[in-house]
Amino acid sequence: MRIGTNPQRNIKREIKGYNHRIIVPVYIPNMDGYYKDSFDILKVCIDTLLATISKDSAITVVNNGSCKEVIGYLNELFIENKIQDLIHTQKIGKLNSIIKALKSSSEPLITITDADVYFKPNWLSKTMDIFKNFSKAGVVGIVPQFKQFENLGYNVIYDNLLNSNIKFTKVNNPEGLTSFYKSIGWDNTYNKDYLKYNLTIKSNIDTNLKAVIGCGHFVATYKRELFDVDIRFTDYLLGGSSEGDYLDKPCVKKDFWRLTTNGNYASHMGNILESWMKDKIDYSLQDEINIDLSKDTNEIVKDKNFYFLLKTKLMRLFYKRFKSKFYKKWGLSNELHKNY
Repeated sequence: MRIGTNPQRNIKREIKGYNHRIIVPVYIPNMDGYYKDSFDILKVCIDTLLATISKDSAITVVNNGSCKEVIGYLNELFIENKIQDLIHTQKIGKLNSIIKALKSSSEPLITITDADVYFKPNWLSKTMDIFKNFSKAGVVGIVPQFKQFENLGYNVIYDNLLNSNIKFTKVNNPEGLTSFYKSIGWDNTYNKDYLKYNLTIKSNIDTNLKAVIGCGHFVATYKRELFDVDIRFTDYLLGGSSEGDYLDKPCVKKDFWRLTTNGNYASHMGNILESWMKDKIDYSLQDEINIDLSKDTNEIVKDKNFYFLLKTKLMRLFYKRFKSKFYKKWGLSNELHKNY
């Protein structure tokens, strides 16, 4: 039976509103073998994240079946309000963990990050610069990678065929590129010309600002309107086509651009703890962060199938057929045309 009236009835919620949500899926089932350093790396990830975000940012961590030590650590973060949402689940996989958090996130900007990312000062302010200077930006990464313009960047090329905004420019941080590919286990046999030039697009608003065309997905910030609230769960625990289908394609299917900051504002740590990961961040380098996309809404944008066919699938074929001519138009030297 019930006696009296629930004291919460008819009381409006008093929960702080945020403009930005960071989602961190975590899977550390034990502290042996492959995972022996993962707990320490997670702590570095969280510490650098907390040191570099805005007061308008909230963090959701999804514990995807981790061991009790990790659970205890995450519970402490939640109790101390260092993270604002904590979801404990059984082992459901990385993408399903992200989807579970997405379904309860309404902020206009959502950063999705692996749990082994070392965040550097100004990553968020530089991300906001891209969103504010490129109205069609739908996803913004903070770690440039090799030739990402050939990974779902064709709609950017199509939209700029008749102007001179796209150019090959010198890589801002070659060491950052080298470190990234080392961190994911690549050997040193890749084309070193990729360390020299990136394909970038300049802003029409701030002509001194440019973004790298294309984007990876181990850490990136998305407009919430890209994600359907009824997004279904995937059959994959990790890999397969899941990240491409759920994190990469929605942007271009809705005719938004995938871009990356020209500078390197994060590092991928992998699963081995190295001495540099313990370095202290110089907080004096942190810019003031203003997260304001007041002109944008959270209304889900529908897929634009005709534009996806024209600007991505057909443009890809056109680009492949006339690649050398595009390279010439974009200012790549003749001696690099054949192998770039």
